[in-house]
Amino acid sequence: MQPWFQLRVLRAGCPTLRQLGLGLATGGALALSGCAVVGNVTQLDDDYYRVVHHATSDSLAAQLPRGPLYAQQHADTLLLTPNSGTAAPRTYRYHLQPTQRLLLLRRRLDLDVFTIPFKARPPRGGVPIQLNTNFNAAVYVGQRLDFYSLRTKRATPFGATPHIRATGIGYGAFVGAGSTFISADVTGPRPTTADYEGLVLHGGIAAIYDARAFNIGLAMGIDQLLGPDGSYWIYQHKPWFGVLFGLDLN
Repeated sequence: MQPWFQLRVLRAGCPTLRQLGLGLATGGALALSGCAVVGNVTQLDDDYYRVVHHATSDSLAAQLPRGPLYAQQHADTLLLTPNSGTAAPRTYRYHLQPTQRLLLLRRRLDLDVFTIPFKARPPRGGVPIQLNTNFNAAVYVGQRLDFYSLRTKRATPFGATPHIRATGIGYGAFVGAGSTFISADVTGPRPTTADYEGLVLHGGIAAIYDARAFNIGLAMGIDQLLGPDGSYWIYQHKPWFGVLFGLDLN
């Protein structure tokens, strides 16, 4: 039997600056969903999940309710209990099989701290496209979707063991602060009298991918330069595209 669920792993290089400017916000979310190998976990956390239903010959999976189920893993068996509100809810015992995959979805609030290694700014005011690599940091809050594909796999001479493939994606908003290089070339009608590192506040939206060891994402945001040159800065409140890299706080 062919697996009903398959993740495609894309081996793509870094996009060009032109591609960033034209389509990063749309294409980036697709790239994130396949730019890293799906992580493996050994034990499913006790929590509420939803079963992702699909066309399958697995009669038990087809009978599972579509609402939230509290899942507990005991070796190769799952105990799935609906959140029915009754005093004695029915618990389903699902025994993992090597030829059947059970796909579970968990939704949760995601809180991350990111650095932004670079920002790509589209051409403006006679200045060509810019790639800024100054220090930038951000706090991200969003919705996280974790998918778990469960089955058994013969990995030892003693028999089959549970095999869980996990991947997490998310979307949300971020705010933060950073620096940018200010010179006469980027301060428009009133050129600055000195070159310096300006302080900027930034915010925007992002899509992230959980690679288990770290989180990586693509972002689109705007900056606000603080100080007297802010109103003359050609990038003030103008969109930029960039990469987020950081750690999951929850």
